[in-house]
Order: sequence, then C-alpha cells, then structure tokens
Amino acid sequence: MTAEVSQDKTESYYIKLKKDAQDGGYYLNPDENFTKELARGLLTNEVRYGYQSCPCRLSAGDQEKDRDIICPCDYRDADLNDFGACYCGLYVSEDVFNGRVKLTSIPERRNQGKEEKRKDEATPENYGVNKQQPGSFGSIVSTAGKYPVWRCRVCGYLCARENPPLICPICKAKKDRFERFV
Repeated sequence: MTAEVSQDKTESYYIKLKKDAQDGGYYLNPDENFTKELARGLLTNEVRYGYQSCPCRLSAGDQEKDRDIICPCDYRDADLNDFGACYCGLYVSEDVFNGRVKLTSIPERRNQGKEEKRKDEATPENYGVNKQQPGSFGSIVSTAGKYPVWRCRVCGYLCARENPPLICPICKAKKDRFERFV
C-alpha cells in the first residue's frame, strides 16, 4: 500500500521546510518541482514509518537503524561542503543555489551494515579532547560533572545541560538527533 500525501500538504510542508532552511542558514534546491517531490517523499515516509527518512535511500523501517538518514541526515553538512549538495539534492550550497556551480552526483557516505564509527564523526577524541589534561575542555566537563554535553549529530552543535534541547537551535534537528558527547 502506498501512502498518499496531498498536494496541499506537500505545498505547506515545502513552505515550512524552505523557511526552516533559511532560518538555519541553509538553501533548498532551487528546482521547486524537484524539491517539492522530495518534500512529498519525506511526508510519505513519515506516514509509512513515523519519521522522515531520506526519500532517496532505502529505509529499514526501524527508527533506531535509520536515525542517521532522518532528514536532515547526518551526512548533509559533509556532503554540502564536499559536493555542494546533500545526497538527495534537497539541500544545496549557496553557490549551487545561485547557479555559480552545477550539481554533480553525490556518492553515498552511509556505511550500511557496519557498526564502526565514521572517521568524520564528532567524538571527544576527534576534537582533541583529553579528559585527563588539566584545563582542557574534557577536564572541565568531566570534573565539573554538573551537566552532560550533548552533540547534534546533524550539525555538531554542542550544549551542556541536563537533557538535549527539543530542537537544535542551529539546524532545527529534533531532540532524538542528539547524542551524549562527554
């Protein structure tokens, strides 16, 4: 059974998506018809699975297994930096948006079937945090011990508080996209 999403709902969601992107400093693909089809795909996946998995990838139908491909996916910013667009082409760089750079194919970054950490994943070690060295970020957090540090898996935003924010103030990712950093 195919989930049907109305044109009105797609249009409303496209407007919201566009505003959220602009508010976060991002650009949506300037091809409005293409972008609306991607928006419809996100809404369709939300009906199917209960979450907006990337419409250009195969979903496992399990939110925990698909967490890295819930839009905006964990790979968006790296793809924008390296290729000027995310894997599905929903988000594009300013140069692509303004027509200064043409889109090319974007290779898949997702490491399917493997549980190893990505090399570009933000971990305390990848940030050069030494939890034992006095005066380092890690020592301040671990000795203060008052609050855990949460990291947005989408954009890397860090905050120290009891619980992660409901919505990332930078990229607007939801609470479930945060992981405990330190």
